[in-house]
Amino acid sequence: MPKTITGTNDRVLEVNLTTRQIRLLTVPTRQRRLYLGGKGLGLLYLHQRLHPGTDPLSPDNWLVFTTGVLMGSGAPCSSRFAAVTKSPLTGIILSCSCGGPFGLALKTAGYDGLIIGGCSEGPVCLHINETGADFRDAGHLWGLDTVEAQQRLELGTKDGALVIGPAGENRVPFANVASGHRFLGRGGMGAVMGAKNLKAVAVRGGAVRIAPHDPERFERTRRRARRLIDANAITGHAYRRYGTAANVNPCRAAGLLPARNFREFPGPEAAAVSGESMRQKYASRPSACRTCTILCGHKGTFGDGSTRQIPEYETVGMLGPNLGILDTDRISEWNDLCGRLGIDTITTGATLAWAMEAGEKGLFETGLRFGSPEGIGEAIAATAHRRGIGKDLCLGTRRLSAKYGGAGFAMHVKGLETAAYDPRGAWGQGLGYAVANRGGCHLSAAVFAQEVLLALLRPDSTRAKARFVYYFENLYAAVNSLITCQFTSFAYLLEEPAVKYTPPPLLRMTMQYLPGLAQQLIFIPVLTGFFTAITGLELSRKDLLRAGERIHMLERWMNTREGIRRRDDTLPRRFLDESRAGDPKGQAVALASMLDDYYRLRGYDANGVPGARTLEKLGLEVQKAPASGAGVRA
Repeated sequence: MPKTITGTNDRVLEVNLTTRQIRLLTVPTRQRRLYLGGKGLGLLYLHQRLHPGTDPLSPDNWLVFTTGVLMGSGAPCSSRFAAVTKSPLTGIILSCSCGGPFGLALKTAGYDGLIIGGCSEGPVCLHINETGADFRDAGHLWGLDTVEAQQRLELGTKDGALVIGPAGENRVPFANVASGHRFLGRGGMGAVMGAKNLKAVAVRGGAVRIAPHDPERFERTRRRARRLIDANAITGHAYRRYGTAANVNPCRAAGLLPARNFREFPGPEAAAVSGESMRQKYASRPSACRTCTILCGHKGTFGDGSTRQIPEYETVGMLGPNLGILDTDRISEWNDLCGRLGIDTITTGATLAWAMEAGEKGLFETGLRFGSPEGIGEAIAATAHRRGIGKDLCLGTRRLSAKYGGAGFAMHVKGLETAAYDPRGAWGQGLGYAVANRGGCHLSAAVFAQEVLLALLRPDSTRAKARFVYYFENLYAAVNSLITCQFTSFAYLLEEPAVKYTPPPLLRMTMQYLPGLAQQLIFIPVLTGFFTAITGLELSRKDLLRAGERIHMLERWMNTREGIRRRDDTLPRRFLDESRAGDPKGQAVALASMLDDYYRLRGYDANGVPGARTLEKLGLEVQKAPASGAGVRA
């Protein structure tokens, strides 16, 4: 019988792959209050260990995997875990969130986190259970793809694993990590594992059962959460029926869907790659994470009789219209190939698009052409194995353009390629890309949802955008630390009576002209209710948002220690200086004034460094200036 733990484990394993030493850490209550768990706690652990200037692929880099207090509780959409490290693609801090079975297995093995440092002499698999960890030779797994490797681990129904594919083994800077059919997708987490000769982490779960501190409050909150999720048009209908590819049609109509390396305004023909189209074509049905009630993950039956995952919106956009391709059979093949090889579909699509345009301009010839599927699968495989043209393609767009030219159409921010939302159709999303801590991330603030999917903010206006980027960055940092799926925010914010029953024109006017008041109308009792019911620690709305701000600011401070400044908080020149072919408005992103407003809200100095007063207000004590290589302590 599993042991019952009330609240959460508050135990973290620390493993050194070089010395084979293992430590067990305890999470103090103060850290739990200040950083919640998940991303927040992971960043704190990374900050305490990572020296500025560390080579991301050296033994001195750290990998930190952390669950939140919601994991294992049975709260809807809570089977997610966080991971942080220093990115080999960007050279700055990388944070990711993932579904899949690993997080729940770790939590029910009795741990809230796993910290990994050092480097093994040879390929190794780290095996974890309730008694600790041991090291096993992984030579027989080396060279296997992510599906084969997980099959070889012979995981039980309560177990979970993290595995890398050939891309991670070959240290491709945008290699990812698989957990089931979900991925720590961005920024090269897989390359860091590969550099440590860590092929896999396998966890035997089921030894621990999590019980809330206040069962009655927890159950009330869970029922409320499910009602809100079911009632919301996005979480209860669109994503449930069509997956995240439900975003294709609204983003196409609003001009967010990328076309031919973000050069063109998407046409109506792009509806062929929509979630609605793929549901009809492949008879798609849910294939989601445990405890998920949104069911945004889908699988389908393809013409050859195979069953595969339906590509997510980002993959559809970046490997589809962004390459001039509207064939969902081919897009799904490339999605499956990227998953097996362990490589990020967003950066892969952006890099292939750069290569196609560079070929047109005579800068870098690969034989790849917009609108043609020929050679794409081979190029993806070559990239993962760093052979042939893949020796260059594996560099990503920033390094490629530095080597061959073409920086003006290298679509990245801080080295991380932008996702499948063209900010010329949603200026707040442009600001969100520019200031996101990990680079061209669409999820840091995700303001495109307010601008386009919900039509609550005018897309081609700078008004109120800095305030909402600031607000949602704080909120989502907290959400990714509790952790629950970020999509639940649609329901938890929009279905509360103060928002739901405000007439849409009045709500839009309030958000646009009185953003501070609008934000005060946003109550999030589900999130605070879950935390308090599970842990027994009181958490108010103000406490939650302040924790999110603290977590975001710690990550920014860590980036400034790596040299990030205002010059880096920008967008690709294409977004700032060019209009797209076929764009009826012919507009670019007006970034400068939004950035000034955002800096004032954040308390950054003119160069983008958090001020001492700002850090002190959040409980982050400055030891020395960022340039000295010192940081903060909590």
